[in-house]
Amino acid sequence: MADSEDPVVVRRLIGEVDAKRMSKHLFHLAKAPLPYRKLNLTLPGHGKNTLYEADDYIASRLDGHGYTVEREGVPVQAFRRDTSKPKTTQYSPPGPEDPVYTAYNLYVEIKGRSHPEKIILVCAHKDSQSWIDSPGANDNAIGTVGALEMATVLAGHSPGCTIRFLWCNEEHTPWTSVAAAQNARARGDDIVAVFNLDGIGVKTDEQKVEGKMTNVMGYTKPEGRKLAELVIEVGTRYAIGLEQRIAERPGPGDDDGSFVLAGYPAAIICIGSWPYGDSEYHSEGDIPERCDVGNAAQTVQAVLAAALVLGSN
Repeated sequence: MADSEDPVVVRRLIGEVDAKRMSKHLFHLAKAPLPYRKLNLTLPGHGKNTLYEADDYIASRLDGHGYTVEREGVPVQAFRRDTSKPKTTQYSPPGPEDPVYTAYNLYVEIKGRSHPEKIILVCAHKDSQSWIDSPGANDNAIGTVGALEMATVLAGHSPGCTIRFLWCNEEHTPWTSVAAAQNARARGDDIVAVFNLDGIGVKTDEQKVEGKMTNVMGYTKPEGRKLAELVIEVGTRYAIGLEQRIAERPGPGDDDGSFVLAGYPAAIICIGSWPYGDSEYHSEGDIPERCDVGNAAQTVQAVLAAALVLGSN
């Protein structure tokens, strides 16, 4: 088999990223049959809450491509809602009497051919907001299906390093990526890069009208900046068509930040806009029809190419 960095191999694999397939998964997880993905809502006549149903859907798609899905349980609670706050920040801490649920991190991985001990992690939070009835399409069903698409394309491929996928939960408390990162550190996992897909392709209404195809990479540590520079490099090399830029974060945040805090500094968030440009952020209007799936698919292509090149080096 050709090495992963072979341009022919990379070009073939990124060419297999399918926006229509991503859109199908997106509408399943953020419209019908699942309007939401949260632990504190079970649809009438259903035996599981909507987040568990989403977990089962993601796992079944991965099973179909030959992966073995590992589930890691983490105790969490749903946020309460405080309508006295601005719309985007109405989440409030749960009370001690509020239910405790088990949320699951979902993992699959492809063992590396040359350096299986080196791990490239691709993560996305799969839950929608626990304090409001929001489909959470841009935040973050789109990242969820982006990671699923990358795993689909790589099924059966043999990368240089191990590529691990994590679907976690960020709209309940605590974030389950914290447990994932801390457990990885306790095991001594050698995670050399973390790509967090969160709000990929999401931008302002003005940028949508202008037809912008955007990707911003937020980093915290110098190692993260190098990772972001690699994504820009492969985006140019393979003419993916993204308008990309790099943003330095004031401190660790989101699910990539969980890994930075656990001692994995080579971590970035891939997001469509910085500051976040979605006018329906954390609202009932975050519906799948507003997602730019084509832009998100291009971001998946760039991350896929970067992971292959990095894994071969």
